[in-house]
Amino acid sequence: MRLKKLSLSLLAAAMVASIGTPAVAQDKKESDPTKEQFIPFLTYRSGPFAAGGSGTASGGEDYLALLNLRDGGINGIKLVWEECDFGYNTDRGVECYERLKARGLKGAPVIQPWSTGVTYALIERSLKDKIPLVSIGYGRTDATDGRVFPYVFPMITNYWNQSSAKLRYIAQLEGGEDKLEGMKIVNLHLKHPYGNETIPVWNKLAEKFGFEVTHIPVPWPGIDQKSLWLQVRQIQPKYVINRNWGVSCTVPLREAARIGFPRERIIGVWWCGSEEDVIPAGAAAKGYITAAFHAAGRDIPVIQEIFEVVYGQMKGNISAARVGSVYYNRGVVTAIVVTEAIRLAHTKYGVGPIGGEEMQWALENLDITEARIKEIGAEGLMPPTKISCFDHEGGGSVRFQQWDGSKWNMITGWIPPYKDLVREMIEASAAKYAKEKGITPRDCPPA
Repeated sequence: MRLKKLSLSLLAAAMVASIGTPAVAQDKKESDPTKEQFIPFLTYRSGPFAAGGSGTASGGEDYLALLNLRDGGINGIKLVWEECDFGYNTDRGVECYERLKARGLKGAPVIQPWSTGVTYALIERSLKDKIPLVSIGYGRTDATDGRVFPYVFPMITNYWNQSSAKLRYIAQLEGGEDKLEGMKIVNLHLKHPYGNETIPVWNKLAEKFGFEVTHIPVPWPGIDQKSLWLQVRQIQPKYVINRNWGVSCTVPLREAARIGFPRERIIGVWWCGSEEDVIPAGAAAKGYITAAFHAAGRDIPVIQEIFEVVYGQMKGNISAARVGSVYYNRGVVTAIVVTEAIRLAHTKYGVGPIGGEEMQWALENLDITEARIKEIGAEGLMPPTKISCFDHEGGGSVRFQQWDGSKWNMITGWIPPYKDLVREMIEASAAKYAKEKGITPRDCPPA
């Protein structure tokens, strides 16, 4: 049957409180480690970014629960998991990694930090431990070069490609790339490794296309941005890039309304593109646009099936009101990527629990086609993704969504980035890292 859309009141309530289950309930007497695949969940159901942490973790867990309840796991291997809540604190995130990395018959096959800071902190550890770091839509961009970063996977689309796709979208709105020359763009970014990540690519794009970019750092926690928006008013940019996180995503919408800056000329990162970012801003958010690499809503077969099967059996991992929200669906996408890699690993290493080295091979050979996406029931949810030793991103295109006051609407198809420009930057940055760390890059042919 067709499921009703989330109401604003339910979403608002969900922002205040969510329900989470930290691990799959298991009957220890019947537990057989040779028939179980352990998957760790680093998350932050607590702390300033709990809306994102709880949503993404729960979406991922609910997809695993669907596979268990509907299919008995993957090829008869039950999926089990455990959460470690690090409250979006980098040091605690590293502690969570150390706590969970050896769980399961072969140890953790993958780590998803859900934090750019934690991703950076774990790069050398994961290489030593041979556990892939999967950072879908976040993390260290130059890790796209798998020749230098064999165990880091910033998959589907990285931050630099996302930024260049934003510029291509702006050019489309303005009537062509030639209209970019002389334009003023403000990059309003959180003063944090995550916020700073895209400064180099915006500088490079400005150099190439002749526009002027001003980087305005937002001190944490970013609640008071009045003085920053006075700078914006003085600069009089054509567009503002909203590269914040959590409550600091919402504040620019209010400040823009206060000074009369059009919301449709604020373009947010996908971490500023959730229901939790716009609902608190009320009417000030209407018309706001953000990047996206997946769809929101319940009108997607796999999301409907999760609701019917998992929540129908009272096995859900969050408030049912949040099923289909942006963060929730993002978690489902990441779980699809991980479980499809597990399926692929079974074809090479045999059916059973897999470890980090086996997962690394599977991720580098992963090809999630349109046909497979349709078979999963994720048509319209996510783009096709093909990874290689050379390219750990596997895509790069971006869609854009706009808030109409009650829901997100996709307003574009997939917009490609300036991939050649970005790849050149990636290779230069990765080569510098390799030289600093004494790494000999692997010999990988271009994908």
